Amino acid sequence: MRRTVILLALVLAVAAAPASAATRPFTPEDLVAMQRVRDPRPSPDGSRVAFVVTTMDLEANRGRSDLWIAATDGSGARRLTTHPASDWNPRWAGDGMLYFLSTRSGSAQVWRISLAGGEAEQVTDLPLDVDNLTVGPTGKALFVSAAIFPDCDDPVPCTARRLEERAAQKASGMIFDRLFVRHWDSWEDGRFNHILRIPLGEDGLPAGEAVDLMKGVEGHSPTKPWGGTEDCTISPDGAWLVYTAKVLPGSETAWSTNWDLWAVPTDGSAAPRNLTAANEAWDAAPTFSPDGKTLAWLAMKRPGYESDRYRVTLMGWPDGTARTLTEDWDRSPGGLVWSPDGTTLYATADNVGNHSLFAIDAATGRVQALVTKHSNHSPRPLPGGGILFSQDSLVSPAELWVLPKEGGEPTKITGLNDARLAELRFGEYRQFSFIGAHHDEVFGYLIYPVDFDPKKTYPLAFLVHGGPQGSFDDHWHYRWNPQVYAAHGHATVMIDFHGSTGYGQAFTDAINGDWGGAPFEDLMKGLDDVLRRHPFIDPDRMAALGASFGGYMINWIQGNTDRFAALVCHDGNLDEFMAYFDTEELWFPEWEHGGTPWENPEAYRKDSPVRYVARWKTPELVIHGARDYRVVDTQGLATFNALQRRGIPSRLLYFPDENHWVLKPLNSLQWHRVVFDWIDRWTAPKEAAD
Repeated sequence: MRRTVILLALVLAVAAAPASAATRPFTPEDLVAMQRVRDPRPSPDGSRVAFVVTTMDLEANRGRSDLWIAATDGSGARRLTTHPASDWNPRWAGDGMLYFLSTRSGSAQVWRISLAGGEAEQVTDLPLDVDNLTVGPTGKALFVSAAIFPDCDDPVPCTARRLEERAAQKASGMIFDRLFVRHWDSWEDGRFNHILRIPLGEDGLPAGEAVDLMKGVEGHSPTKPWGGTEDCTISPDGAWLVYTAKVLPGSETAWSTNWDLWAVPTDGSAAPRNLTAANEAWDAAPTFSPDGKTLAWLAMKRPGYESDRYRVTLMGWPDGTARTLTEDWDRSPGGLVWSPDGTTLYATADNVGNHSLFAIDAATGRVQALVTKHSNHSPRPLPGGGILFSQDSLVSPAELWVLPKEGGEPTKITGLNDARLAELRFGEYRQFSFIGAHHDEVFGYLIYPVDFDPKKTYPLAFLVHGGPQGSFDDHWHYRWNPQVYAAHGHATVMIDFHGSTGYGQAFTDAINGDWGGAPFEDLMKGLDDVLRRHPFIDPDRMAALGASFGGYMINWIQGNTDRFAALVCHDGNLDEFMAYFDTEELWFPEWEHGGTPWENPEAYRKDSPVRYVARWKTPELVIHGARDYRVVDTQGLATFNALQRRGIPSRLLYFPDENHWVLKPLNSLQWHRVVFDWIDRWTAPKEAAD
């Protein structure tokens, strides 16, 4: 039976209030101006937290990061570094000293600063850029990552020499004997991310040469392109490093998801050993218990499927048997971290249109939801009890919060964007549900236009998320923020169609081999439900917009319905058959379409929008980035060719310096201007259009 509309979301009082001279509607310029809070790290005593704040520098057309400090009781936050270079990755060494990474010396190196006062001091001066800093638990070593040629006998200086020799060469040809050739937004050059150990003396400065703990390994750790310090863990006694890496022969890395956990002594006295060879699927996020007796990690079961459900797995250290802790929990967790007493693991997971915070009993696997609303990330247990975490929503960027030891409502401890938000008006938003494909309940969000007047009619912005195994949840997005459309005068709708995460693994799996089926049915049924319930939306003034899988779906919509007045396709495929040969992570299309194109060609053709080009008629804006090697720009160019040849009103926005996303702030502003110009042209009231 159809459920009634569910009102789960926060409703801002200012959204329903009349327009006021003191506030104004949210704009793309406001989106770019927000301060982006990330990577919170509590001090050892839990009284303070160091974190990173990124601010967009419009003159330089890039983001710049600084370190901040806040008291965990909410009594204040202050900026710690102000250098024009970027500072990030803060890590404590005692309560009064912070190590961090910075480009202030001209390359990315380790620096440190005392909270007692004084200037920052450079710690390392390696001939290579370093990243992903961890301070060893005993304080006797730093662990960083660097891109290394694995066949070098003396990895760091040898890698630096080779790079200098390459730079001096005048010929520009690149030779490849294996995949990857390029990945996401960068070309491969034979180097791999390796973890280095840098010994420290009593003064906390380097006391020896950096040791490559992955010497000779042809695998990345941290993983590329998304990996960070969560990809490795050091035992509490400082003796062992456990990291995740995919180490496979030849080009197999391009079609396998077999990331394994590897253990290596931190003194470099032995080669790494594979802890998870028995599992040919993905193993990730290792973390030692505080007493060092248990290793926990996240493990998938199905090889080749990057969106399989993660299970929490435990193993007695060093030679215990692995056991699955959360087989019965139908969510896919991330952000795994132990409580100080080792009895509980904390994790976050997509959860019915939110990203919730959970506690997992380390003995029984019993799961308790702690914070269910909005989008919650980076849980950090505090020594005295309670959990520090970041939270954002559809009306607020990420800020830091603390959940008290005794539970109850969390307390907000930072408000870096509060003054900006107080000047703005947002649209009221509500979560709803309807019966979609396979007679399943499907969820979505509706955002009302800013300054909504029930006597008026409004155009609709219909947003389609990517992934496809993703979610348009209660989350502040810096690239596809639905409140921008609400402030521009549109009702805005996002549907979590079959394939979305946070509704159980069977719901996620439902998209496999059915890209154009159940997801399209959900989107159309959800749209019908919204129009039936909300007559203020003008069905003749609707625009559909999406990126990645969402861009693919825009091209699918183009050939399967003409109910939209305008379409916007960002980085979307036109031909799934040829897209296989264009892309780099071959495991993705092989799983989604049931094999390779030569083994199962009909599956690729069945789900290709190119089949329906003869039906196309809706005006469409195509956007693509030249450095998108995942959904390659030839797919966008092919879409624009088809539109132009069919005589359909169309426009191409092409970014030669962007990848799968639009990351530079000035490009983001241009993106929004072009998108709004396009949808305004086709969704304006008829008298305005005339």
